[in-house]
Amino acid sequence: MVRTLLVRGMLVGMVAGLVSFGFLKLYGEPQLDRALAFETQLAGATAAAEKAGASASDAHEHELVSRPVQAGIGLLTGVVIYCTAFGGLFGLAFAFAHGRVGGSLTPQAMSALLAATGFIVVALVPSLKYPASPPAVGDPETIGLRTALYFVMIAVSIAAALAAASLKRALLPRLGDWNATLIAAGAYVVLAALAALALPAIDEVPGEFPAAVLWQFRIASIGAQLIMWATIGLLFGMLVQRDDRRSLNGR
Repeated sequence: MVRTLLVRGMLVGMVAGLVSFGFLKLYGEPQLDRALAFETQLAGATAAAEKAGASASDAHEHELVSRPVQAGIGLLTGVVIYCTAFGGLFGLAFAFAHGRVGGSLTPQAMSALLAATGFIVVALVPSLKYPASPPAVGDPETIGLRTALYFVMIAVSIAAALAAASLKRALLPRLGDWNATLIAAGAYVVLAALAALALPAIDEVPGEFPAAVLWQFRIASIGAQLIMWATIGLLFGMLVQRDDRRSLNGR
């Protein structure tokens, strides 16, 4: 059963990757092109100020992977692999959660709830603290630190969600499902907010960087995450619900 759910999750993740690629290609890539154009302009101005304009042009001439490849097959491969991996993890999470969380929920509702929770915990909340940044935003020397802090925020968010789920189970017999859910959700918000306040802030956006490009790039980033989680949750739930109906009819 777990193997079936894992494979099914990877398949729907692959479909989610194709849908996310379409969104990023249509909406995300234009923002990235604008950011790259700003980076090139900024590099050219810096080189001119240092009287070393040749170094900027040489960097583009010796580019390892061309921009069309990056925006085409490179983007497609990366997004599909990423979404397929998350689809497999989603299938394993569903196998663990089904029957343990919300026993009265149908498989389809359980899948939708799990996808919504995953989007909030893994994508939305960490991005509120450390939003995605396009090229020309951020010091190259701090990229390791920024990446590490982002993953720390994801880990803390997941830990807070697990603690909130445990709190709900403890309160459920005394307070009922609705009240226990509200208290658990409030506990998660408090824990995530405390973690966000405790972790260092990173603000390396150049003052001259176009605000509209930065905003639209971040919308594209979180939008791709939303599309991935929604597609996985809906398709996975539809398939599992269909199997559940078949098993009932077989009886």
